[in-house]
Amino acid sequence: MLRAEHIKKTYNAGKKIALQDFSIEVPTASIYGLLGPNGAGKTSFIRIINQITQADEGNVWIDSEKLNPEHIKNIGYMPEERGLYKNMTVGDQLLYFGELKGMSRQEALSQAKFWFEQLNIDQWWKKKLSELSKGMAQKIQFVVTVLHRPKLLILDEPFSGFDPVNANLIKDQIIRLKNEGTTIILSTHRMESVEEMCDFVALINNSKKVLDGKVFDVREQFKQNVFSVVLSDVNSENLKELTRKYQIENLGTANGLFNFELKNTENQNILLQDLLKTGTIRTFNEKIPSMNEVFINAVKS
Repeated sequence: MLRAEHIKKTYNAGKKIALQDFSIEVPTASIYGLLGPNGAGKTSFIRIINQITQADEGNVWIDSEKLNPEHIKNIGYMPEERGLYKNMTVGDQLLYFGELKGMSRQEALSQAKFWFEQLNIDQWWKKKLSELSKGMAQKIQFVVTVLHRPKLLILDEPFSGFDPVNANLIKDQIIRLKNEGTTIILSTHRMESVEEMCDFVALINNSKKVLDGKVFDVREQFKQNVFSVVLSDVNSENLKELTRKYQIENLGTANGLFNFELKNTENQNILLQDLLKTGTIRTFNEKIPSMNEVFINAVKS
């Protein structure tokens, strides 16, 4: 759906580099996590896609066409800094933004009704934005963003300001849009949302792409061959032999169960044989790092 190649963006007459040789491919009907610490270059790239600014070098393609003004009508953008009119009624805003995206009044009304039902906000049509809480206003911003059914949806911190119930409601709607064929770029610092929702991720740090790929593959890259084990019916002598052979940490006992972590870089079947000699295996899991751990380790390194 979207391909960016060798993007470079600078500010202050080239003194500040926002993006350097940045390239990604976003598959159609996927949720693509765009990650990075503050100031890494994420917002600069989003602004280039939305044609708010232009790249100094490199190109962006949407649906195999070079980025051009015609693509704007197929893009929905929900910025972190929300952009609604406080003294305008919710209904008037939805019709106004729908018309800006090329919708007829009837189309905008029909889509607004659909989204109001989905988000349980039917009673808000005549309210001014200034009368709504931050979370309520967030829902309106989301509806404005998806009202014209964009092919490409760009969400910058979409869960900011939501309580857990409404955050989950919005998450479900985002996943539903993806399942209907919408391509979504999700920029967020909520790593649990990345694990739950994203198919692919790219991490930007200091203007450059540090890593990218499928979420599972990226997490696999950072695993350290650490296993979490729980044993019962333990033979004490064999446990001593196990501790001599492997690097064991966090050993604890409770109710006849021995739980610990160990590092193994050898054949996994040999490890299982050694554990079976030591006791009865209750649980045996390889520890795959969370996206939060991946984010921290990748940025540090």
